[in-house]
Amino acid sequence: MPAPLIEFFFDCSSPWTYLAFSGIEPLAAEYGAEIRWRPFLVGGVFNTVNPSVYASREHPVPAKQAYMRKDLQDWARAAGLRIRFPPSVFPVNSVKAMRGCLLLEAEGGLVPFARAVFDTYWGEDKDVSQDAVLAEICTGLGIDPRRFFAGIADAAIKDRLRANTEELVCRGGFGTPTLFLDGDDMYFGNDRLPLLREALDKRP
Repeated sequence: MPAPLIEFFFDCSSPWTYLAFSGIEPLAAEYGAEIRWRPFLVGGVFNTVNPSVYASREHPVPAKQAYMRKDLQDWARAAGLRIRFPPSVFPVNSVKAMRGCLLLEAEGGLVPFARAVFDTYWGEDKDVSQDAVLAEICTGLGIDPRRFFAGIADAAIKDRLRANTEELVCRGGFGTPTLFLDGDDMYFGNDRLPLLREALDKRP
């Protein structure tokens, strides 16, 4: 029996994805599962299949908003993370950061870079759409910022990010994080990780 395969479709602009990102590696390691990281643009998915997100932002339900903030902090505390919500810039344009994840994947830099983007945006409240902030992240990871910005401008990187976004829609996804176990068993949201664990337990 091959090892379990977990595809992790993610956009760093979501605090719930930050939580799932922090929890998926320990879970995968526990079951000997492979993680295939799939950066995408959640805004493209919302535009295509889930515009209700924009409507809820324009007309929020105060009680629901208040509970969501409490719920998020409860999850953050349980995960040992600091999440400032809402950050100064929200939603943030994450396109350059997500292209950066794809650029750095081949050299094993995707996870450290994505983690740094999550930490910088959600923990430090810095605008990761800004070149200066991304350059600071790169420098901290030993990545040449000039190489980084040249790389994320490459058409092949742009095409890969677009393809991942379109693929998620085609596979029934509608937001971030979206996870697939062994190809077609989909889970959406950080709070579904216990259900993913259950599925891994039951896997032959």
